[in-house]
Amino acid sequence: MELLYGLHAVEEALRAGNRRFDHICVARERHDDRLARIVSLCRTAGVKIRPEPREALTRLAHTAAHQGVVAVVREREFLGVEDLLEGQEPRLTLALDGVEDPQNLGALLRTAEAAGVDGVLITERRSAPLSAVAVKASAGAAEHLRLARVVNLVRALERLREHNFWCVGLDERGSEDYDRFDFTCNTVIVLGREGAGLHELVRRTCDHLLRIPMAGQVASLNVSAAGAVVLFEAARQRRSAVCANAAVSSHLPLRKQKGLGS
Repeated sequence: MELLYGLHAVEEALRAGNRRFDHICVARERHDDRLARIVSLCRTAGVKIRPEPREALTRLAHTAAHQGVVAVVREREFLGVEDLLEGQEPRLTLALDGVEDPQNLGALLRTAEAAGVDGVLITERRSAPLSAVAVKASAGAAEHLRLARVVNLVRALERLREHNFWCVGLDERGSEDYDRFDFTCNTVIVLGREGAGLHELVRRTCDHLLRIPMAGQVASLNVSAAGAVVLFEAARQRRSAVCANAAVSSHLPLRKQKGLGS
């Protein structure tokens, strides 16, 4: 069994419907709409609810950051690389090469879900597990993502390349700016470890190494911040391509979107 805690994490797990719940403990002291919404979802899904003192939830979760709700769930079942090859093209995949901080893992998963990523590759060893901390840091977004866990990331990337994916690594030593790359084809974006970056074999497997130009004195961004920059650039390009294709197919001219000051 595993634990999930936090309002967003538990609510999104209930909404996603991918977890098998044993029961959910809620704090007797808490009475508000957010907790009532979770209780309602539990009743709809047939999940057992156990009112407990807040101190009991803190002991169960080993943290006071549970926000009055702790879920006891079965271990998540991960997908394989082949599962990420399914679906409509072009696909956008994220690969994490040994991200070790659960807060960074959670932040990246939250960004990936928001940016419309089709699947995420996570390594089994030398990386943060998909723990309650990581799921809470993702605000529950991890529960909606298709996650594959692999032993050998290089082999997984080579498999994606065999299916016409461009393998793109983010590296401060890269020779190409991230916003000059065309993300509208099948693409896997590879992010490396905090501080050390991509493993050498992973770097050599990538077709392109992209960098984020830095105007300040620091050489690079935190991995979760860098991932957000690149993933939303990919999302922007892909959204623009869909709009352009829709305009062409309907024989309508593209309309410029108005913004502030228009």
